[in-house]
Amino acid sequence: MRQHLETTGARRGRTIAPHGNVLVLTEDPGTVAAQLTGACDRTPAQLLEEPLRANISTDEIIPGWCCYWYDEKLGDYAYLGLRDRQFGEGAVKKFAPRIIVSGEAKGCGSSREHAVYAEKYAGVELVFARSFERIYQQNCRNVGILTCDDFTLLDALLAGEELPLEAFTRRATAVERSIIHLGGLFGFNRASRDGTGTRVAAAFDGARPRNIVEKIIESRLAPRNALPEGASVRVGESYFLTADVRFSHEYVTPMAAGMFRQQFGPEAGLDDPDSCYFFQDHLSLASQVLGQRPKGPELIERVENLGRRQEAFAALNGGHFIGPADTGGSRAICHNYIVENVAEPGQVVIGTDSHTCTAGAVGALAFGVGATDIANSWYNREILVKVPDVIRVDLRGDLRPGVCAKDVMLALLAHPRIEGSRTLGKVLLFDGPGARSLNMDERATLCNMAVEAGAMTALFEPDEITDAHLARRGGGSGPEHPRSDEGAGCAATLALALDTIEPMVALPGDPRNAVPLASVREHVRVDKVYGGSCTGGKAYDMDMYAGVFERARERGVRVPEGVQAFIQVGSESVMEYARERGYVELFEEVGVRVLPPSCGACINAGPGVSVRPDEVTVSAQNRNFPGRSGPGQVYLASPYVVAATAVAGRLTSVEDMFTARESA
Repeated sequence: MRQHLETTGARRGRTIAPHGNVLVLTEDPGTVAAQLTGACDRTPAQLLEEPLRANISTDEIIPGWCCYWYDEKLGDYAYLGLRDRQFGEGAVKKFAPRIIVSGEAKGCGSSREHAVYAEKYAGVELVFARSFERIYQQNCRNVGILTCDDFTLLDALLAGEELPLEAFTRRATAVERSIIHLGGLFGFNRASRDGTGTRVAAAFDGARPRNIVEKIIESRLAPRNALPEGASVRVGESYFLTADVRFSHEYVTPMAAGMFRQQFGPEAGLDDPDSCYFFQDHLSLASQVLGQRPKGPELIERVENLGRRQEAFAALNGGHFIGPADTGGSRAICHNYIVENVAEPGQVVIGTDSHTCTAGAVGALAFGVGATDIANSWYNREILVKVPDVIRVDLRGDLRPGVCAKDVMLALLAHPRIEGSRTLGKVLLFDGPGARSLNMDERATLCNMAVEAGAMTALFEPDEITDAHLARRGGGSGPEHPRSDEGAGCAATLALALDTIEPMVALPGDPRNAVPLASVREHVRVDKVYGGSCTGGKAYDMDMYAGVFERARERGVRVPEGVQAFIQVGSESVMEYARERGYVELFEEVGVRVLPPSCGACINAGPGVSVRPDEVTVSAQNRNFPGRSGPGQVYLASPYVVAATAVAGRLTSVEDMFTARESA
């Protein structure tokens, strides 16, 4: 069954010709650099026989500090974060690759559209990879960059063949093909408003049991693709949804604001501004570390300009501005605030950050989007979604003492049913009797890091834990919350016994480098310890830090000389919680510096970042991609392990922290 969409057809007959430079991102950094300088003696076809670099994150495509720019200057910064880089600023743009090639999971990490624009402004028109992360691929499509995982087409181009555009879009949905043919999302919407082309049909299935993700999507279908009577949405089909909550932070708001004004005119306003939120959370403590870096004053001015432009846009257009706090830092990290105060079961929540999926903890369909998507949604509240497959994670039993949701997520990242590209674009649905033993903060941790598994998002079925959370903030509860139908299908089910999970750690370079902590045999001396970010700055995280530090205080143990330890709260309400319970005093007494809310060190923009490549940090944040938190090596761990490591002076578990201290 099909429903017509108010969109236009494509420019038929467009072809992709074999011209321009090709940059093949191999595992060998010397080979990459040689291509850029013209010193490589092998052809692109020959380079394809080499191992291709996989898991290239957006932090590698463009480092976080480069996102202080949002114009064509971004092209000069393309791939400055690439691990083991052997080329300098502007090298990729000077080479001007029309085609760029890499391995699995291209674009993992943030939803920052700056990465895609860095490639676009450097000359890239076509990206080949073995697989793509969802947000990166959608951002490419929105700005007119083709993506393709069919290397036979690359072989044909390298052999001199001219190919029809349809060869690159045959696996896309009808709406996606139309967006590609029309040069991006804004071109598609201009044609929709003008009514200058054909209509694109969206497919539906007949009535059937639906899981919670499908039910939320059906409940939020936009008028242009309304659900026909007796129908259900089809997995793999694309639909425009009406978003309930839209938010952006200062990294992205200025870029999106420029797009908004350019595309919709100076008189355009936000559709339903009360459902829009603007956060200054990522860079609120950046000046404390940028001053010691090259071009420090210029970077600080850039950061301040982003904040000014965001605040001005919010003041002009309405919406909720969640800005700096009087006590320093931010009022809240966006994800913490949305879970604490805004998101409700059954809502569609979109934000300009890949960890928007945190709000899945309350039963919302929450996911990250890029600048183009958020600008478009400001105008009409719409967001394009391809109905995802759902992987049900059946949690059973209870966690052991000293083990928490962070360990569960790290264990999942290493699970053979999750690792690699098995979850790309899918949704993790946490369910089962073990799910009901997890409080809201622990649920938020699991949902927060779903994107590290390549998933679109994650969520929990609403239950009594959800109702209690909503009641605490004055929200409603009841049977109207969406839940999966009995007999609803899913792509796969993964059973996980919580009592088998042990303390975990992700080795430097990638969150997916997760191993049991007990398997790390070498003595890992640490320079910095950081407990914070949206993943590790919640109220229950404070309970876990405090539980370890209280044991340390009882035994007269403090953070040793030579180790810097930081605890950063995720919101003002978490700071109040910590103060009321005496945690702030406890943390400071054992030698830990307490920081106000901010993304801070997690985004290389606050106290706790590394400053030298040989520095080692153990962190409760969610990512440890190269350069993510400075040039040093970052291990990811739970709040328990972070606190134990702080007082032991080396990577250690709660059980081993005192013996480790004595033997160090």
